[in-house]
Amino acid sequence: MSADLKKSSSNVSEKSLTYEEQQAKIAEIRKLIGPLPEKLAIYCSDAAIARYLRARNWNVKKATKMLKETLKWRAEYKPEEIRWEEVAHEAETGKIYRSNYIDKLGRTVLVMRPSFQNSKSTKGQIRYLVYCMENAILNLPADQEQMVWLIDFNGFNMSHISVKVTRETAHVLQEHYPERLGVAILYNPPKFFEPFWMVVKPFLEPKTQNKVKFVYSGDLNTKKIMEDLFDMEKLESAFGGNDDSGFNIDKYAERMREDDKRIPTFWARGNTQSSAPTEPVPTSTVDLNSIERHSDSNAFDNGKVDGSPNHV
Repeated sequence: MSADLKKSSSNVSEKSLTYEEQQAKIAEIRKLIGPLPEKLAIYCSDAAIARYLRARNWNVKKATKMLKETLKWRAEYKPEEIRWEEVAHEAETGKIYRSNYIDKLGRTVLVMRPSFQNSKSTKGQIRYLVYCMENAILNLPADQEQMVWLIDFNGFNMSHISVKVTRETAHVLQEHYPERLGVAILYNPPKFFEPFWMVVKPFLEPKTQNKVKFVYSGDLNTKKIMEDLFDMEKLESAFGGNDDSGFNIDKYAERMREDDKRIPTFWARGNTQSSAPTEPVPTSTVDLNSIERHSDSNAFDNGKVDGSPNHV
């Protein structure tokens, strides 16, 4: 059993399941899914299956359907094969990037600036978002499986709203990256965003709602949220910290190229973050087209929060 699962097991709030009961549910899902090609088998670590179970309140049937849908998506979309040079043009303005600092819990931090949007291509925007998610996961420590989103609303206005991109963003994050969000900081959102949030909020589970924090630079009470989460010396000045170095596309590109070199090792058997299941891996590819599509997404604990401020 992986360290990630042991950590997540202590955080169960939906149901009081013992560690053994959780293991039994994971084993049941493995049996329902059956043997998989190597990369998909590596993806289905105990910790990964546990995330899908938590996203579906430990309902084995629903979690299995959700996981199968992700496996089909990963087989077709191949997110682990996206490389920096393919999406670099989407990153030039710094609309989404992985910060060079982490929070006090060691979680990867993704900075998002919706007003810096530089592309009208829905396909391109989603592909870059997926690349950023995969890169953030790549850089998580072995004992951590969630990340932090810092969403800067500086310069945001109605012209940055795109329903089509929002819908697609929410779908990808909701269905394929469950339980990856630790906290989302909405920094200085404009007044017109608050009514929109009140419309979106009822569609999110209470635990997801609680992960979204509104922070205003002039409010001492909400400013404390940042101080509790981050080392203020390392935090960017745009979020009230003391680092005013800013985003540099050339330096960031170099970081991403170095990260890209690590991806093959990350997706090799035996890596510490994605312990592979014990079932034998077939030499032929499983027909993932037989997986039933579904729209059961009520237990989403990740994507809609990002989709709302970043691409609405």
